[in-house]
Amino acid sequence: MRPSRQLNRIDHLLAGAGSALLAISGPARASRPFPSGAMEADLDAADRRRSGAYMRVNHVGEVCAQALYQSQALTARRAETRTRMRAAAAEEIDHLAWCEQRLEELGSRRSLLNPLWYAGSFAIGVTAGVAGDKWNLGFLRETERQVVDHLENHLAVLPQADIRSREVVAKMQADEAEHADTAKQAGAAPLPRPVRGLMKLASRVMTRTAYWI
Repeated sequence: MRPSRQLNRIDHLLAGAGSALLAISGPARASRPFPSGAMEADLDAADRRRSGAYMRVNHVGEVCAQALYQSQALTARRAETRTRMRAAAAEEIDHLAWCEQRLEELGSRRSLLNPLWYAGSFAIGVTAGVAGDKWNLGFLRETERQVVDHLENHLAVLPQADIRSREVVAKMQADEAEHADTAKQAGAAPLPRPVRGLMKLASRVMTRTAYWI
């Protein structure tokens, strides 16, 4: 292996380690403004706890996204695929920062299991990357497609008065849909139904656990 190529890989590994620490412990720094200019709603204690729990779930989703995209970028074979993965990861940092901010505003906390969520997602991302770029992109597309549905459900259950959380979720949903379309245009392979089913099951376990822990 050429020294320059080896150094480049080491740089990416170090960058990945930095991303892991950022995702797990924060604080994340957004490159775009917070997507809501609404005033803080006068939520009662129950609604505030409910909003906090759902935003914690969304924060866990962004922790997982960082792990997935960083691991997939490391294992991607084509430079174009690596670039797409890193671009998606960069945009997801905004989501991570927005969720952190909203959790603080609601007086809530991040999941205590974030290191576990990150490690598991990183392993899944490596597996997808090793399978080849079309499956790597296919996994990205399916992940984002399921996240779009997941965020739609959150918009249905978040307190109507919590405009700030709802506007954050709506902007995240629009970004995720764009990521899915980009992956499709780049040649993403449709994932087999059993794989999609397993992804939904894993997501359900994660969301129900993160709601409380």
